[in-house]
Amino acid sequence: MGIDSNSPDKRMKNTLQLLHDHGQSVWLDYLRRSLITSGELKRLISEDGVRGLTSNPSIFEKAIADSGEYGDILATPESQALDAKALYEQIAVRDIQDAADILRCVYVESNRRDGYVSLEVSPKLAHDTNGTLIEARRLWQTVSRENLMIKVPATQEGIPAVQQLVSEGINVNVTLLFAQEAYEQVAAAYLNGLEDLVHSGGDLSKVGSVASFFISRIDSAVDAVIAERLKASTSPGEQSDLRRLLGAVACASAKVTYQKYLEIFSGDRWHALRHHGAHTQRLLWASTGTKNPAYRDVRYVEGLIGRDTVNTIPPATLDAFRDHGCVRSTLIENLHEADRLLDLARELGIPLKKLTDQLLDDGVKQFSDAFDKLLAITTRGARKTEVDPNGFLESKMLKELYDGQHHA
Repeated sequence: MGIDSNSPDKRMKNTLQLLHDHGQSVWLDYLRRSLITSGELKRLISEDGVRGLTSNPSIFEKAIADSGEYGDILATPESQALDAKALYEQIAVRDIQDAADILRCVYVESNRRDGYVSLEVSPKLAHDTNGTLIEARRLWQTVSRENLMIKVPATQEGIPAVQQLVSEGINVNVTLLFAQEAYEQVAAAYLNGLEDLVHSGGDLSKVGSVASFFISRIDSAVDAVIAERLKASTSPGEQSDLRRLLGAVACASAKVTYQKYLEIFSGDRWHALRHHGAHTQRLLWASTGTKNPAYRDVRYVEGLIGRDTVNTIPPATLDAFRDHGCVRSTLIENLHEADRLLDLARELGIPLKKLTDQLLDDGVKQFSDAFDKLLAITTRGARKTEVDPNGFLESKMLKELYDGQHHA
C-alpha cells in the first residue's frame, strides 16, 4: 500500500494529526529516495503531522532492491572504487541528510523534541561496544545534522555505548527493546550519560533520545507458544486463560513499561537534570504494523496512545490509521488488567524472559542478514552500471537481484 497524504477536508484534523493532541508523536518507519524527491515527506509533515523518521538495514535493503532510484550514485566512477559498505553509506547518508533537512522545521518548532531521522550502526557491531562507539561517532560526523539519531541495539554490549554516546552529546535511538527490565537498563544508561555530560560542561538541551520498544513481535512469539499449549491442553479453564493472552501481552508489556518510564523520569534525580535542560528519553513504539491478519490492522497504534511517547508507523499502517483509526488515550487504560495479564502469563508458565531474550537475538540476526543482502545487492548493482552506457540502473534488475538474495 502506498502513502496517500491527501486529506478530504484540510480544515479538519485527521486521525493521525489527532495523535499529537494526545501527546504522541508520529514518526514514519520508512525511507527511500522518492519519498524525498517527490515532495511526499513534506506533505506527510504538513498534512498528517509526521514528526520524525526511522530507518534500518531492512528498510534500505528494500529501497535499493525494489527501485532504480539510486542509479545516479551507483553509476559514478567514484562508486566503482568503493567497497560495498562505503557505497551503501554513500546512499544512506545522502537520504538521511536530505530527510533531516526537510524535518529540521519540526526539530526547531518542537524545541528539539521531534524532527529526528535515525540511522543505524552496522548490526555486525551489536556485540562490540568499542566498535559501536567508533562507527556511531563516524556516522555522527559524516551526516553532520544535529537532528540525527544514531540507532544502537539494546544488547549488553550496546547499552554501555549508549551511555558513552549520550555523554558526548550524541543523540541515540536505542533499538530492539522487548522487556521492561532491558528498558530500565537503557533508561539508567541515558541518565548516567546525561550526568556525565553535565560534569563535562555539555549542553543537555541539545541531546535527544528514544527507547524503541518493539511491539508486534512480542505477540507473535507469545501467540506461537500459546497455540502449542492449546493443542496439548485438556483443561477448559486453562484453555480459556490461554486465549485471554492471545494478542494481549505486547500492549500489556508496553503499558507496564510506560508506567516505569513515568516513575523514572520524576523525582529529584531527574529534576536536577531537567534543570540543566535535559529532555526525557521517550518510549518509542516500534514494529507497530500488525503481523497477524486475524487482528485489527491498527491494533498497535490504537492500543498505545499516550502522552510523551512516539509511534514509528510503517506506510500501510499509516494509511490504515488515517482511514479508520480511533483516537483516545489508551496507554493509561486498564492498567490493573495489564498487570493481571502478565501475571497470568507467568502463572501459566509462558517463558516471557526467554522469549524476549530470543527476540533480541533474532532481531540482531534479522538486521544483520538484511545488511548482508543490502551489501550484496549494492555491490552487484554497481557492477551492473559499468556496462550500462546511460548510467541507469533498471529497477527490474535490482528487483531480480533482491529476489535472488532473498530466496537463496
